[in-house]
Amino acid sequence: MNTLSQPLTLSQIKEALLRIRPLVHKTPLQSCRTLSEMSGKNVYLKLENMQKTGSFKLRGAANMIYGLQAKDAGRGIICASAGNHAQGVAWAAKARNIPAVVVMPSHAPHAKVRATEAYGAKVYLHGASYDDAYAHALQMQQQEQMKFIHAFDDEAVMAGQGTIALEIMAKLFDVDAIVAPVGGGGLLAGIAVAVKEHNPKIKVIGVQAAGAAAMAQSLKQGSIIGLNTVQTIADGIAVKRPGDLTFQYIKKYVDDIVTVTDEEIQEGMLYLLERGKLTAEGAGAAGVAALLAQKLRVTAKNMAVLVSGGNVDPLLLSSIITARHRQSTSA
Repeated sequence: MNTLSQPLTLSQIKEALLRIRPLVHKTPLQSCRTLSEMSGKNVYLKLENMQKTGSFKLRGAANMIYGLQAKDAGRGIICASAGNHAQGVAWAAKARNIPAVVVMPSHAPHAKVRATEAYGAKVYLHGASYDDAYAHALQMQQQEQMKFIHAFDDEAVMAGQGTIALEIMAKLFDVDAIVAPVGGGGLLAGIAVAVKEHNPKIKVIGVQAAGAAAMAQSLKQGSIIGLNTVQTIADGIAVKRPGDLTFQYIKKYVDDIVTVTDEEIQEGMLYLLERGKLTAEGAGAAGVAALLAQKLRVTAKNMAVLVSGGNVDPLLLSSIITARHRQSTSA
């Protein structure tokens, strides 16, 4: 198991923000009247679906890649990803002129595969899940001696993701709670460290897909649990096993993790599309899904909910819209 030899700190997250600021968008923090009225809270959406590459993942990838020493960068880089980390790595690698290889699951959305290739990375498809792609990428890394850029279980990556919390707290100084999706845990861990070291009273809540609830089950058990299979439309958080490092940070800092079903995630996606005119992928809509399903067990006046990404497969979105239309016409 990895150990916290150089624990992630708020100062490192602030340094990450300075490093990546020229490379990423400072995304909007937008109030949402209908969600506020429904929940009795002042709800704000942090729109990382408007980030370059369509996801927060660029932050962690950029911080990691732009922090590499020349000797490591010269070896080239490799990663495994369900899609969004792949695009972040490919974009940052191209910006620094570093060759990049990405291994993605065979069922990765075609839009994410095409976008990753368009950013200049060489893509290999392997396995049925992120974890299968990850194992294959490690084999390739050992053979080619490239630098591995982990999707979540790395402090530099977590620090990049934690910059989201800095932006939220700078704009909404009296925020009471921040809600974010969780798969492997890099995003939630980075946000939690930034928040709790700044103000321990702010609540940090994770939202996980019920069909891929490895982190939620691990926290309940008190030790890391790996799942045999995962099944969810939220491919961005479909991870069988949490990170060793991320688990430790989340266990220490996160107040609660709740789960949402695929049906609830679809409701979140449709709500954002219909009411907010916002395109969100399954993982990106998880926080809103939890709010709509009244699963957030937290008392807060000002709540920030992260919409983590917008790279949804058009065919999936079309099928969700069609199913909703059939339900409404048959009712």
